[in-house]
Order: sequence, then C-alpha cells, then structure tokens
Amino acid sequence: MSDWHDVREELLAFALGLPEAHEDHPWGETVVKVGKKVFVFLGLDEPTGKWQPAFTVKLLSEAHGHALTVPGAKPSGYGLGKAGWVTVPFMAELPETEVLLDWVEESYRAVAPKRAIKALDAL
Repeated sequence: MSDWHDVREELLAFALGLPEAHEDHPWGETVVKVGKKVFVFLGLDEPTGKWQPAFTVKLLSEAHGHALTVPGAKPSGYGLGKAGWVTVPFMAELPETEVLLDWVEESYRAVAPKRAIKALDAL
C-alpha cells in the first residue's frame, strides 16, 4: 500500500473490528476507543500546515523499540511517551501492514478491560 490513506483506512477498519471498539472524534481527530480509553490515534483526515499524517499507539513490548526505528517516529507528546505511546508518521517507510496491525492490537490489549481481551482471545 503506497498511499497513506489506504494504510490509515486499514488500521481504522482493523481497530473497529476489535471487541467493544468504537470511533470517536475528539479535537477533530479520529481515534478508536475501547470503552472510554483511546487505543489508537489516527489524526486528521487530511494533513494541515502543522499536522502531518501519523498514528499513535501504546506499545509496552519490544515492539516499542521497533516502532521507534521507523524514520520520523518518536515518543508521543503531552507526556504520553513516558507511558509507552509512540507516534509513527504515515509518510515514512513503514513495516509491513501486518506489523502495524499487531501494534494496534498490542495497544488495544494495553488499555482494554479484561472482558474485551477475553472476547478477542475467543475469536
């Protein structure tokens, strides 16, 4: 997938397929939540002068270090980076889509309630 919109849409569709996940738009950005907790930030639909396309996930395993090797990736702002959140630019040379989907699932597992994780494991 060369177009970042396609990658973004695939991540969004995957995230929305997880148990109890739903889309929200705080601050005008697209996020996916489980309950009241965000597990993936997908940003705005289109780049603006200041904002460039990126996604943000919470990674607590060795995937955290792997995500930071993507050119332009960095610990997330507003203190989120200290809790394992990583922001990855869509315009960078990204790993295979399966890896990105694994990152979304790991982020989901990091914030989802036990019942939702149990439902995911039962799929």
